[in-house]
Amino acid sequence: MTEPMLAAAARRQPHAADAVLIDSNENPLGPSQAAREAMEAILPQGGRYSDNLTDDLAGTFAQMEGLNPDYVRVTVGSTPPLALAVLAFTSPQRSYVAADPVFELGGNLASKVGVRVVGVPLTKTYAHDVKAMLAAAPDAGVFYICNPNNPTGTLTPHEDIEYLAANKPKDSIVLVDEAYIHLCDAPSTLDLVKAGKDVVVLRTFSKVYGMAGLRCGLLIARPDLSDKVLARGGWNFMPITAVAAATASLKDPQLVPERRRINAGVRQRTFDWLDRNGYAYIPSESNCFMLQTKRPGKDVRDAMAKENVLIGRTWPVMPTYVRITVGTEDEMERFQAAFHKVMKASAG
Repeated sequence: MTEPMLAAAARRQPHAADAVLIDSNENPLGPSQAAREAMEAILPQGGRYSDNLTDDLAGTFAQMEGLNPDYVRVTVGSTPPLALAVLAFTSPQRSYVAADPVFELGGNLASKVGVRVVGVPLTKTYAHDVKAMLAAAPDAGVFYICNPNNPTGTLTPHEDIEYLAANKPKDSIVLVDEAYIHLCDAPSTLDLVKAGKDVVVLRTFSKVYGMAGLRCGLLIARPDLSDKVLARGGWNFMPITAVAAATASLKDPQLVPERRRINAGVRQRTFDWLDRNGYAYIPSESNCFMLQTKRPGKDVRDAMAKENVLIGRTWPVMPTYVRITVGTEDEMERFQAAFHKVMKASAG
């Protein structure tokens, strides 16, 4: 299940039109102005297949990152290649290894096709414990790293991922999900791809670029690895609106730093409010964070929904925590009021 599907499954009932939606790690700012103009301009070509646009997007990204264009494949978001990578590199004899908690899609799929799923607790600093991951599954086919991590929003040092890539079993891959990488200052692992390592990097335009509903992403890896991944699901033409918007977004030099600044500001002001009111949370570098409720998180989520504020799901390993997406200033003020009310009511 994808992120929106997982969020929808956690909802008990349809939400009101004016509900605060901070449950799916979406970007409330939506596509940039340049992206909107690019989509409007390309609409008259909607009756044609336009594979050249996809090549332009891959080439633009490759040039920006110093990559060979053959290393970049355009995909319908980052979840399809994640799923295909699981199918390509795991089997009943080759395990899927991930942190716990982490984005569940890969593990859910692996378990459905008979693959052993190994969940390894995060470290005390909420980073991926790469040495424990290696020790837990010498038979691994995929080591999944989400950096920054979903749901905690915390970082795993680059040197740890480099160590994992250097010490993993032969013929396995390190699958690095960088959906949230633009929201922090952490270095990407694209340098490991450039170095020819068995590393596959996933990117999406759903987060900082505000294009969750348009579905566009990138698979970055050595061509032999990309070919093996995509052979499991084939290739098809991309929606031209999504590709045009993504290319325009990449070419906007102010988009990422400005949106990173906005997200960080709202996030810090939310943390300041939580600190003043004595609520515990895990500090995050992303657009989401885990909030300690000291009671069943599902109960808090249901109570918040009654206040017209939809918050994220819980993870079994952290049952008293709920995931909160960083929304707009107004949305987070409404969240604060609702959360304070819910916590006071449940305290009796």
